[in-house]
Formats: sequence, structure tokens, C-alpha cells
Amino acid sequence: MNTRETHPSDLTEEKLPSPSRPGAGRRVLRAVALAATVPYLGLKTLWLCGSHLGIPEGSVLREPGPFFTVANSVTLAMDACVILLVLVLTRPWGIRVPGPLLTVPVFVATGLLTPILLGFSGQLLVRALGFGAEPMGQAAREPFLDPWVFHVVYTGFSIQGLALAALFVPYARERWGRAWRGVTGERLPSSTGVVAAAAAAVGLAVAGVFLYWAFGGAAGLGAERAAAYSADTAVVSAVHAVCAVAAGVGALLLARGGTLRARWPLGLTWVGGAATLSWGAWMAIAALGPQLDGGEGPPVAPVLIYAGQMITGLLAGTVLIRFLATRRPG
Repeated sequence: MNTRETHPSDLTEEKLPSPSRPGAGRRVLRAVALAATVPYLGLKTLWLCGSHLGIPEGSVLREPGPFFTVANSVTLAMDACVILLVLVLTRPWGIRVPGPLLTVPVFVATGLLTPILLGFSGQLLVRALGFGAEPMGQAAREPFLDPWVFHVVYTGFSIQGLALAALFVPYARERWGRAWRGVTGERLPSSTGVVAAAAAAVGLAVAGVFLYWAFGGAAGLGAERAAAYSADTAVVSAVHAVCAVAAGVGALLLARGGTLRARWPLGLTWVGGAATLSWGAWMAIAALGPQLDGGEGPPVAPVLIYAGQMITGLLAGTVLIRFLATRRPG
């Protein structure tokens, strides 16, 4: 018998624990997650209304224009989606939301928030050890935003990421828990193995470049980016390298099967694939969009690395979907 088919991924609603009365822990997490959205949503709303709070004199952000209006509106809407996700994960009707309508936004949120959470906490640790400068000090000197804005916003994002993860894991366990119970089981088809190997190869190449930049390498960055190197930028590059490796390793473990507990490679592939795909796409859009300082576009190498991140995430995500498909009722 196919061991994967003995673990159906869908439970009937009658067998699911009712989310109508979440415990005290979930209620606290819900309140924390909702409160963590307030700083960013508040700042974006003020900026859309014409306020310059947190924007110093001389910053390009003070220049009026449709690009900034659209950018602020889109990012405000993205963070507002966190409120909807929190409600889906904690309200009775949330258990009836179609799977893709929930998992896709959660996947994107995981991808955007994980590098921020790891990078920001890593930067704080590095500075606590006596390395690095004030957070985002380089950007503040340009000037771009007041330093306190980065503290407030990234702290809020970090809290959002932790709270959403703490809410999603029990929700997913209740709704799809059998999908990750037991071991990985039988090896996936050879075609999926090829996809997993490609994810690992591209992810390893991407990670190698990021680690090269993390340790001070400047090739491919351009003079301006190379001059901006610091302990803070090194931490960010290292985080992206870790995420790329996680995506590739997780995909390989899912494809090869075996006796490893399924939750570990699933977690690696989900988090690593989401981070590489979502953050790579976000940075590619920012790099290829209008340049805020009116200068030349980004060097070719970073754009290629962003593409590599997206490819890694897409390949890892394909393996993840195929693995979960084998866990549906036969």
C-alpha cells in the first residue's frame, strides 16, 4: 500500500476542533498580531494624507508623485491583509475558507516576513555584540527616513510574523494535520526528483553569491552598493543565503522520501521556498521599477540573483505541492 495515501490531508468539519471559542493563548496572539499592524498602517495612512512624519528634509519621499501614492497604497493594503488573515485563523467561519484562498496569502506573508524577522533580530544581535551601526543608519544619512521609523516598523513586522506563525500552526494542524503526520514515506516520482535537484542547485548557487557578499565581496554589486557594505547588510545577505539553502534542502528531502518525520522537510520547504520566491519577486520589482534617486538602474548581478531566488522558490513550491498531493485520500 502507498504509505502516503494513508494520510489524508482533509478532515471533515465535524472532526475538526471548533475554533468558535479560541483559548486564552489564541486570543492573546490575535490581539498582539492586530496591534502589531497599527504602526505601519498608521504611518502609511498619514503619508497618503500628506503628512511627512518620519520623513526628514531632503528625502526623496517628500517629492509628490503618483508612484509614491501607488506604492504606499499597495503596501498599506498588503499589511491590512494581515488583519484578515488573523481573523480567518481565529474566527468560526475561518475553518470554511477554501484552502487556496488561505494558504497562498499565508505563503506570501511567510516569505516577506521571515527575512525581516531573521534579519532585524540578527542586526540587533550584531549591534549588541558591538558590531555594526545604528539601524539603517546609512539610509538615514542619505536622508531617507528617520531611524526610529525602521525600529518601529520592523519591530511590528517581526511581531506580526511570530504571531501569525503561532496562529497558523495550530489552525493547520486542526485542518490538515494528517498531511504532515508520520514520515516522508515513499520516494516521489523521478520527474519531481529532478525538480527538487534543480531547486537545490539553483538555491546553492544563490546562497553562494549571498554569502560572498555577506563576507565583504563586492563583485557585481556596483560602486555604490559596495561602498554601503556594513555588518547590517552582511546579516541581510546571510539570511537570504540561509533561506535559499533551506528551500533546496527541504525539496530534496521531500522528494527522496524515507523515515524522516515529514514536518521537518515540509517546514524547511515552506519557509525557505516562500522566502526566496516572495522576497526575490519583491526585490526584483523594486529594482526594475522607477529609481527613487533618479540614478541608473541596479547592476545586472543583483537582478539575476533575485531571479534565482524566484526560480528556487517556484521549484521548491512545486515539490511541496506534489508531496502534499500524494497525501490526499486515495
